[in-house]
Amino acid sequence: MLDFFHLKSISEIHNLFGLGKPAHPLITIVKEWPATDFDFANIKMTSDLYVLGMKGQTKGTFKYGRNSYDYRKGTLVFIGPNQVAQFENADKENDKDSWSIFFHPDLIRKSELGKTIKDYAFFNYGLNEALHLAENEKYILTDLVHRIEIELNQNVDEHSQQIILTNLESILKYCQRYYDRQIQMRTTLNKDIIIRFEAFLESYFSSEQLANTGLPSVTDCGTALNMSGSYLSDLLKLETGRSAKDHIYYYMIEKAKTKLIEKGFSISEVAYSLGFKYPQHFSKLFKSKTGISPSEYIKLN
Repeated sequence: MLDFFHLKSISEIHNLFGLGKPAHPLITIVKEWPATDFDFANIKMTSDLYVLGMKGQTKGTFKYGRNSYDYRKGTLVFIGPNQVAQFENADKENDKDSWSIFFHPDLIRKSELGKTIKDYAFFNYGLNEALHLAENEKYILTDLVHRIEIELNQNVDEHSQQIILTNLESILKYCQRYYDRQIQMRTTLNKDIIIRFEAFLESYFSSEQLANTGLPSVTDCGTALNMSGSYLSDLLKLETGRSAKDHIYYYMIEKAKTKLIEKGFSISEVAYSLGFKYPQHFSKLFKSKTGISPSEYIKLN
């Protein structure tokens, strides 16, 4: 079993790699990872930090579903606080174009970014859903990283914090744009994923699992398709205009409508068959999605 290693602060990052005292207690940028005896291959790492990591000179392919993609132009991964990261076949050669940003949630807690950070779903993506950048995209992000680095390495004044946050937010906004582009460029594969997703829902809603465990979560759906739930939901939004949760509710409502108009089923029985512990919760959700209550729907049919 692999050991867990948890990082709590920016200082611990610097101590781990012998980087000296950090210039800022809540954010740091690491370039050209220094040599260390720490064996990343044998641990699962978690932290209290947000991490953006650029692999600059990577050569090879990125496996996506049943297809592979060249990612010679740079790979960027995102890890949110308390998420588990595991490194496999780590390349210990010095990567001159690499950089990593680590920042603590306290850095942004009182800022506008602190309110919107949850909207950047890519912090919940899996490592296999990394962002693959073109040269111009990598240049833009690296330039913004350099601007933050300048602020960290000069005397702090009343403008430093806001400039750091502005550039950090710009990085995240560009990354959201590039992720949207990446998903849209995979139209053929996306359609295959949608077909598999709908097949999973059809199978799930026709099985005993629905009554036993209730509606599938977005995470359950993502796991069934070998991806994170957040990535699946964002892909569906771009391709269909509806999130994964919207699709799940659609299947539930259609299943409920069929049962409600079948003779011999009470509203409570329909609710229980759909995995609801309390019929009133089913009725409330049904009305929120259809505009009428289950009893009103029965009368109309």
